Amino acid sequence: MSVRAFVAFVFALAAGFSSEGADASDRMGPSPQPPSARVRILSPADGAFVVGPTRLRAEVEPSDATSSVIFFVDGLKVCTVAAPPFECEWDAGSVITEHLVRLVVNLAAGGRVVRTTRTAAAEFAETIDVDVVKVTVTVTDERGRYVNGLPRSAFRVSEDGRPQTISHFFQEDAPLELVVAVDMSESMAAAIPTLKKAVQGFLGAVPPRHAVTVLGFNDDVFTLARRAGDAAERIKAVEALTSWGSTVLYDVILQGADLLDSQTGRKALVVFTDGHDSRSFATIADVERRLQTSDLTLYMIGQGQGITSAPLKDVMERLSRPTGGRAFFTERIDELHDIFGELLEELSQQYGLGYQPTNRARDNTWRQIKVDVDGQPRVRARQGYRAVSSSSQRR
Repeated sequence: MSVRAFVAFVFALAAGFSSEGADASDRMGPSPQPPSARVRILSPADGAFVVGPTRLRAEVEPSDATSSVIFFVDGLKVCTVAAPPFECEWDAGSVITEHLVRLVVNLAAGGRVVRTTRTAAAEFAETIDVDVVKVTVTVTDERGRYVNGLPRSAFRVSEDGRPQTISHFFQEDAPLELVVAVDMSESMAAAIPTLKKAVQGFLGAVPPRHAVTVLGFNDDVFTLARRAGDAAERIKAVEALTSWGSTVLYDVILQGADLLDSQTGRKALVVFTDGHDSRSFATIADVERRLQTSDLTLYMIGQGQGITSAPLKDVMERLSRPTGGRAFFTERIDELHDIFGELLEELSQQYGLGYQPTNRARDNTWRQIKVDVDGQPRVRARQGYRAVSSSSQRR
């Protein structure tokens, strides 16, 4: 037996691993499920240690109740199985770390059932180095005008009430990594003509020094224009879109976060949506937790029913505000142009700070950030972050 296999075996015994594990909790909330259909993840068990080649196994009773079974690991599709046995092979890699396994069962009678399970990480293998915490800061005066030209010495940063030393500082208009996500679901049908003009107007106004990726989403997330494309290509891609399908709003925010976290520098995610989610594998809690581990700034442009529905507006505010971003609500093209001008100006007037926290523990706790600026009472910044290990930062 190899050393790697022996380590995995020892940890599996310690965790009480059983390939015939109990039902995994459904963290996705209630799903439509006929009383006769019973769905379980058999392997891996919740809390198990996995390493190397691993068999994903599920049980559906009766087996003919499903049209297909799909396994996802850490948000990526591993396999689709149409008939029993519902299982496939997946390589968990050489490091014992946490993984989120999702099982999606599409029922023959319509609807679907989702189950999730989470494997465990070996705590001794976690990285103890703490990265620099990056904070984007927007400063405005009492009339809402952006304040520029402030020196590093004017800024004060604290974490959980303890002063921190600023090690990195850049002034306004540094290059930006930007992801723009466009909701093309059926719920946006009435708003599509306005939406296309709005998105095209925004993309056309982004300065060429910024890198822009454009995503579309409905039943799934797809790339309309990669960051190497020029503005004309991005605008043309948006023109060809039509509305159909459900909405995976939470999933597209997660994917946008993954794209941005692979880049350096300032990062912003702008989402055009009505705020409604009907088909994501993730929950709003998953999104909030993921945003707590990212240094991106989230802006949401409310469209369609998201302009008038208080619950949907609350969702957009709830997600954007903790990142230091904002949500905007209007359907009038002339007002949208004003919003885009304001947003682009904000992105060009921001400050970037970095500090290495005095609390170097990676204990999965929430750390509150407060930024003060001498003589400036109106400061907007990231509200905090979750101190996760590097092995579990991604969803």
